[in-house]
Amino acid sequence: MLISLEGKRALVTGGNSGIGEAIVDALSEAGAKVGINYVVHPETAKKIVTRIRGKRGEALALQADVTDPGAVAAMFGRMDEAWGGIDILVNNAGIDGGRALSWEADGGAWRKVIEVNLMGAFYCAQQALKRMISQKSGVVLSISSVHEIIAWSGYSAYTASKAAVGMMTKSLAQEAAPYGVRVLAVGPGAIKTPINRSVWSDPAGLKDLLSKIPLNRMGEAEEISRMVVVLVSDVASYVTGRTIYVDGGMTDYPDFARGG
Repeated sequence: MLISLEGKRALVTGGNSGIGEAIVDALSEAGAKVGINYVVHPETAKKIVTRIRGKRGEALALQADVTDPGAVAAMFGRMDEAWGGIDILVNNAGIDGGRALSWEADGGAWRKVIEVNLMGAFYCAQQALKRMISQKSGVVLSISSVHEIIAWSGYSAYTASKAAVGMMTKSLAQEAAPYGVRVLAVGPGAIKTPINRSVWSDPAGLKDLLSKIPLNRMGEAEEISRMVVVLVSDVASYVTGRTIYVDGGMTDYPDFARGG
């Protein structure tokens, strides 16, 4: 089955590295025009734009801090000026924060995770939905995590933010459905990216991680990006209000394979 996003206008937040960059490439390869949001490392975003244009695709580098609603509104305004609107939003920007048990956590650091992962996703979804509702089409997809439903000691802000993204996805989907707009999330498991190199480059850490994954390997960023392309396309036209886990079975709690 050939999936085409030809002519679709997409925006990927945090699109200049890791999973975000893989999503940008996959959307572009499927034919979409792609806005690449970034906060830091503009040179990386510009390299991606150059790479896409070299393949005769269309791309824009868009600087904006997703925790700033004014900056988010201005970013969507630039999308309007360039392409006349948006058809696909991928809320990918996110941080996990430093590890700290709840009674030792710094309140400011805890709040920052919520602001990026939840408020940032909301501000972007809000701007996208204003446009999609009026055109009666579009897809908002947020990158959540297996930690939407799996606890993670030391990362209460991260798990709280992702659980909230999951319920926000359901609520926004319910609101947008009468207008033909779909709202979804993808929950990655352990994906091999530069940000978690310290884990997969350490034999002991990797062995422990793999024990939590039934498929016995880490995922690749491209395995997330391919699922995103499917979900934002018409192939998934009857899917909304759900988090789709792409996790090698991590949410299947593999320890229970050895008894209860």
